[in-house]
Amino acid sequence: MHIKQQSRLLGTMALIGGFFTGGIALTSAAGAQSVPASNAHALFIETDALSGNSILSYLRGSDGTISFAGSFSTDGNGAAGANSSAAPLGSQDGLVLADGDHQLIAVNAGSDTISVFHVNGSSLRLTQTVPSGGEFPNSVAVHGNLVTVLNAGGVGAIQEFSLVKGKLVALAGENRSLGLSNTNPPDYVHGAGQVGYTPNGAHLIVTTKDSTNSFVVFSVNAQGAIGATPTVTAADNPVPYDFNFDAAGHLFAIEAGNSSASVYNINSDGSLTSLGTVSDGAKALCWVSSANGYFYGSNAGSGNVTSFDESSTGVPQIVSALAATTHAGTTDSVVSPDGKFFYVESGGAGTIDVFAIGSGGALNPVTTVYNVPTASEGIAIS
Repeated sequence: MHIKQQSRLLGTMALIGGFFTGGIALTSAAGAQSVPASNAHALFIETDALSGNSILSYLRGSDGTISFAGSFSTDGNGAAGANSSAAPLGSQDGLVLADGDHQLIAVNAGSDTISVFHVNGSSLRLTQTVPSGGEFPNSVAVHGNLVTVLNAGGVGAIQEFSLVKGKLVALAGENRSLGLSNTNPPDYVHGAGQVGYTPNGAHLIVTTKDSTNSFVVFSVNAQGAIGATPTVTAADNPVPYDFNFDAAGHLFAIEAGNSSASVYNINSDGSLTSLGTVSDGAKALCWVSSANGYFYGSNAGSGNVTSFDESSTGVPQIVSALAATTHAGTTDSVVSPDGKFFYVESGGAGTIDVFAIGSGGALNPVTTVYNVPTASEGIAIS
């Protein structure tokens, strides 16, 4: 059964990998093209362009609509995992906001660096580009002034930093190997998918996808030091891809091998205890975001979104198997800080779909933005 599930996933990923990988040309500059609006809400997209990674900025209106505001170079290069196209990073949280949304952190998978921007509404100013501590950085976790970068290439590694006055300082002795055996760039299905701090900051969690089909959990002490040896728990289903957290601090994980969502209790020793699992029956469920007790999963191979919630005991359950129809290669998503709007990328089609979140978690179409470079991945919102 395990082999059959993985074969089906690989077939779907091959389909996703067939999408056109060239982007729509946009003017890129290091800083001066954005509308200066210090009090504006914004949406940010990472292009992952091989010959020069950039961040696209969009002004975000009170009705959820967005309008292009500027393009900003990261001073680094993007990259694509082997056998991937619609989602070159194969990860979640490749682009994140930090420090009360005053800083934006982006990965440069082709340069093995990370870039930091100062945020002024929809305007960005590049302030730093530093080594990521490994190969093919593709995910970033933030907890207070602690920042950890996941490097998915080769043996895989995490590197922890401190964010000090808008700059990242690599913490000596806080690099941990994941002991994987991937190529660089890694294969899309095998490269580690996400790093994230638990809500209380006591643990760091890494998904290994098909490398080991496990969750790797490191302890984090009160001073931010990472434990030397992780606790490893096998996933309920193959290809643990990424995750979010529910209100009780449980891990709400996406396992792409059979398009499943699973919920785990995080024990004090870093081990995970499964509370339940459910499959949405779609193709390549890989990304998840949450709002108001609902979870929204992107089905990359089906071009749609499934909504989930949990039972009173934490068991995941499907609210709507077809919560929203999107576009080819549906990937990363975010929810506005007020929980009113849901934004989702479709890297195969070059679109951003916007939905208003209604009663019962319903997704009501607002607009679709076209002409986003294809195979873009990474999204953040203020």
